Amino acid sequence: MADLSSLKDLGTTQETPSAPVHVRKVDAQGRSYATGKRKNAVARVWVKPGTGKITVNGREFPVYFARPVLQMILKQPIVAAAREGQFDVVATVTGGGLSGQAGAVRHGISKALTYFEPGLRGVLKKGGFLTRDSRVVERKKYGKAKARRSFQFSKR
Repeated sequence: MADLSSLKDLGTTQETPSAPVHVRKVDAQGRSYATGKRKNAVARVWVKPGTGKITVNGREFPVYFARPVLQMILKQPIVAAAREGQFDVVATVTGGGLSGQAGAVRHGISKALTYFEPGLRGVLKKGGFLTRDSRVVERKKYGKAKARRSFQFSKR
């Protein structure tokens, strides 16, 4: 029968897995790129050091997102990271409606900021900006008016 003391040494020789190291991902122009998604909207976002200019589909973001709520959603990750006026953001967004597009750009900005400056990851993750909101519209079922709504019942 084997002695258990010989097994004691086995645990110390193996390396313990450490936390994943997040490295800086920047292209040749000094930009970081990320893709953000929300509902059916997909946003491609580039973040680079600058004056705080945010452009969405070639237009200034207050022109593209006219509602103040959507503008606030867009700025949330930059405000949470305390980086107002330090980064220029260029985004192209397709699909979905304005609300989904604003959420997609916010998600993309958050991811791109973490690629540019990995130290911001903790703040943005705590704020919930790095999580992809997976809720999408439920498909329509046959025999129903919508996904769950039944046709109006009539006795006669």
